[in-house]
Amino acid sequence: MHRPDYNRYEPKRRNVLDHRKKQFADPAFSASEYPHRLNFYTRPPTADIKLEEFEQWAIDRLKGMVTKSVPLLLGELEACSFRNITGDDLAAHMKTYLDKSLPLSPDTAPQDKRDKQRQKDHYSHFILRLAFSSTEDLRRRFTRVETTLFRLRLESSSMSELNSFVRGLGLDWFETVTEKEKTDLREDLAASLGGRTAVEDEVWVKVDWMKVPDLVEGRRVVVYGGKAFVPGREQTSMIVAEFARRLEQELELTARRLPRLDEDDRLSPILAHLSKNFITPDSAYTNSTLPEGAEISARNIDTLSEHYPACMSNLHRALRRDAHLKHFGRLQYTLFLKGIGLNLEECLIFWRTAFSKITDDTFNKEYRYNVRHTYGDVGGDANRRGGGYSPYSCQKILTEHPPGSGEAHGCPYRHFDMDNLTNLLQGMGVTEKGVLQGVKEDRDARKYHMACNRVFEHVHKQEIKKARDESIMTGAQLETIVHPNEYFKRSYLLKNLDKSASGAKDVKMEG
Repeated sequence: MHRPDYNRYEPKRRNVLDHRKKQFADPAFSASEYPHRLNFYTRPPTADIKLEEFEQWAIDRLKGMVTKSVPLLLGELEACSFRNITGDDLAAHMKTYLDKSLPLSPDTAPQDKRDKQRQKDHYSHFILRLAFSSTEDLRRRFTRVETTLFRLRLESSSMSELNSFVRGLGLDWFETVTEKEKTDLREDLAASLGGRTAVEDEVWVKVDWMKVPDLVEGRRVVVYGGKAFVPGREQTSMIVAEFARRLEQELELTARRLPRLDEDDRLSPILAHLSKNFITPDSAYTNSTLPEGAEISARNIDTLSEHYPACMSNLHRALRRDAHLKHFGRLQYTLFLKGIGLNLEECLIFWRTAFSKITDDTFNKEYRYNVRHTYGDVGGDANRRGGGYSPYSCQKILTEHPPGSGEAHGCPYRHFDMDNLTNLLQGMGVTEKGVLQGVKEDRDARKYHMACNRVFEHVHKQEIKKARDESIMTGAQLETIVHPNEYFKRSYLLKNLDKSASGAKDVKMEG
């Protein structure tokens, strides 16, 4: 039987599969060109960089370099979204961070300077994409902050830069509106503009309405025949939405490829370190660092509760009233107590005393283990090594496990009706009609953090004035609160200014 000569079998096909030839006809490892200030990050960088640059560029994208105490750049963007800082206020707030940590010069800047900046921006994005694609939560948060960053840059670009960038994208999902369509829909188009400008003065495009859901929801476009007719001033939303859509898809693809990096002993530790430093909402606050002499014990919790935010005040009142809390209420409150510095032994004493209607045997069987697990005293190795779970941030309380019937956890500013919220705030000493009206307006506008901070500033207005006037606490220590434990710590410090005047300046306000 004749055996085929495999060395001579289909030489052309074997040639096509030669990775050294056809697939990489273009140089695989070459420096990218950056004709635009903006970047959709559609192509991974391929040029060689040093390992030190790999890590440092990613760190610079994460954190601001203004002072040692400046929070993470992307983390600060996220915190701004939690505080409902948007538009021009967000741009002004973030300008210092961006200029120091991740500047991008306009096209008019010297080419060498702008290319180095754009290369760093390009690489750092893709490095963090590797670091934050491992879990759905990290992917979602990375998409949100990178989209916000892209929007800030887009809105700060000149019209010529913007037009050049959009042309370079080669987007094929929108069409120019014809003169006939403008005439047929003139009244509707004019109404969408609100009389701010004439229909003829706008550059209109039409896209599938599902591409611009935010514009449709805000009634800023005309929808006709399945198409959204978008005026020039609103077209940035289309570009931002497309950026977010593509990034979401690319992150999912990256997540599938991550196992291939596990064997690289150089990159894996760096990526793990970076992802840990993108502080997650539920771990943004880890300890209390109260002034010396503060008594954090089970017997002193009732006194300390005077410094609680509304969410924890409601949990404490419900616990004292019913001698019981359901699972998520116990978890939220236990983590908060852990965050203010209550140790495990004292926490067990607190819960056992609070659950006064049950026997020791019932408490030990049904509740004791959960408290120990929360502190990391029992459970898996990872849980014990990590010291258990971290206190919940405002964002986590707002978005996860909404309370049901008979439950007391959650955020009162979001989950209470106005009558119940008013009763709770009045019990906390907030009685001025102007403050309550302001809280209602914040709540109606879904600015829950602003409502909480409004209450804090009212309750502590005299102490805040003194702290500022006497420079007892820095401006950074009096910024917007985005964590219940930060609320408690700041309240305690302000109410004990005479005791903590010498130490308050050194207190690190995390979160």
